[in-house]
Amino acid sequence: MIEPRRPPTPSPAERARTIAARHCPGTLIPTGSGDRVVPELHHVHSAGSVSVLLQDGHPLLDCADTPVMLELPDPAPVELREPVRGLLWITGWLRPLSDVAARARAVSIAEARPDSRLLDLGHGARLLRLTPASIVLADADGTHSLRPHMFSAAEPDPFHAYESEWLRHLATVHADVVTQLARHMPEELRNGRIRPLGLDRLGLRLRVEANEDHDVRLAFSRSVQNPQQLAQELRRLVGCPFLARST
Repeated sequence: MIEPRRPPTPSPAERARTIAARHCPGTLIPTGSGDRVVPELHHVHSAGSVSVLLQDGHPLLDCADTPVMLELPDPAPVELREPVRGLLWITGWLRPLSDVAARARAVSIAEARPDSRLLDLGHGARLLRLTPASIVLADADGTHSLRPHMFSAAEPDPFHAYESEWLRHLATVHADVVTQLARHMPEELRNGRIRPLGLDRLGLRLRVEANEDHDVRLAFSRSVQNPQQLAQELRRLVGCPFLARST
């Protein structure tokens, strides 16, 4: 028996870069300690290193080359019974930066992601660098171990910046569209509670909440890179020629 072909998905490295680019709150976990630290701010750079902003007086500021793990969740953009779509763990060594290095890093962060919390640098807060040794992604497609060079060679999904807003809009304003998309799912899943789960350049994901949760990927016919191409693929999936005017 020939198994059905699985819809294509972005690579694990691309999915990891996408989670990192969403800037969701992260947690630092020092190795060998049960303590979890929520930094004032964190920023994952394209090469996989992480800048971490901590308040003056934090114990981690007194330690050089502290082994830590940064845990980054990938929360679903709509309310779900199981709200976390995936987790990204960056493990490595944490080291305080000199004042000169910290200012240079803060400038590079601000250029990519302006944030008023960076103004606290040198005024009650200090910046540290997490140098990565390993990167692990866990999501619906499995668990994947990545080397830093694999992470840095990938790009975040082109829709990562407004995926959450778009899917919330789809769920609240265009529930009829979600219903039409459900016709692509196996018939036995159509009676569950169907919610938009994720969007990327290769397709749309739906979550079916029933006795058990099921995730279904609806593949686009091509890799899309902009809203116009996305609207065309959604018209194809829904069969509605006016969808592009209402999204």
